[in-house]
Amino acid sequence: MTIRFDKLGVVIAALAAYAAFLAPFATFRANRIVPGQARSILEALPITTGPLLLAILVIAAFVALFRTPLVLRLAAGIVALAALALLIGDAGTFLTPAGNTFARVSPASGFWILIFAFTLLLADVLTRLDLSPWARVGVLVVAALAIGLLLVSGRWDSLSILKEYSNRADSFWAEGSKHVTLALGSLLAAVIVGLPLGILCHRVESLRAGVLNVLNIIQTIPSIALFGLLIAPLGWIALHVPGAAALGIRGIGTAPAFVALFLYSLLPVVANTVVGLAGVPRAANDAARGMGMTDRQRLFGVEFPLAFPVILTGIRIVLVQNIGLATIAALIGGGGFGVFVFQGVGQTAMDLVLLGAVPTVALAFAAAIILDAVIEMTATRRKVQTA
Repeated sequence: MTIRFDKLGVVIAALAAYAAFLAPFATFRANRIVPGQARSILEALPITTGPLLLAILVIAAFVALFRTPLVLRLAAGIVALAALALLIGDAGTFLTPAGNTFARVSPASGFWILIFAFTLLLADVLTRLDLSPWARVGVLVVAALAIGLLLVSGRWDSLSILKEYSNRADSFWAEGSKHVTLALGSLLAAVIVGLPLGILCHRVESLRAGVLNVLNIIQTIPSIALFGLLIAPLGWIALHVPGAAALGIRGIGTAPAFVALFLYSLLPVVANTVVGLAGVPRAANDAARGMGMTDRQRLFGVEFPLAFPVILTGIRIVLVQNIGLATIAALIGGGGFGVFVFQGVGQTAMDLVLLGAVPTVALAFAAAIILDAVIEMTATRRKVQTA
């Protein structure tokens, strides 16, 4: 009998072995800013659960290593991730001395590598299962509900990141609201401006190169530099244009962050609109002309619906990009999750950095999955229409 290894499984097993046996599982600090003391799985967990977690990880790694059935690989990934999620909370309780409110326990590199390895296993299985768009969204919802239940249950309350959250709960949701508003608001503005501009560039070929070149130049400007460049003109407008300051326009704050994100968003929206409209089959346009449809009717009844999946791909790029870039807005007083990231960097409090970084990554990940599903559904509908 020939033993067959899975190529990706070899990588997953190697990562899991290193993280489980060589890398620290948790870090203990006497307070939030002092250097931490690394703890392995056996040191960070009670004597009964430490070996149990190692056994689960070893079995899951062996399942990933060999070419096993997809159902078994799926179960191994889910069990390993669930065990890690549950037991990291136990590590916080176990390592924190009773009655000590200053000590901090946080997941260490081994925990994060294990999460990455078995998430990779789970993602590979779900890809091979070729789930429908609705099924992928359903998996995302189930995962979000599971994390929500863990948060509500209080199992993670002993971890440092949750202690940072409990001290800043009100500001966390306020900054989260600003972050989402910046990302979605700038996207909406870019769609309102970019779609007509893309249609114009498609129809007027002489305009296309100039507009796209200008937007390309804007895209190459580093985000911090662009934020800085906008401070002076917006500050001048706030001082000299009546009513501008009342609308919230000023040199620092939300206004320059919003404008910068809007400018960064234009290129993907405009370029994908041009590409999508250019990719509409000529036969569809000829048939529409033969039916006596006007240019406007052809645009909204034929061209735009067929180009929509490509346009939506540009919108997906913008949304994921903006969720990440909105973090930097905190540097100029724009708010968002970046407030916690930069406060944490300034205070050398890495768990405060994670309080801003983790929800940002989660939002971007969820947005990508949802929009990928919508794109696939619209693309499938397009194929049916053109068949």
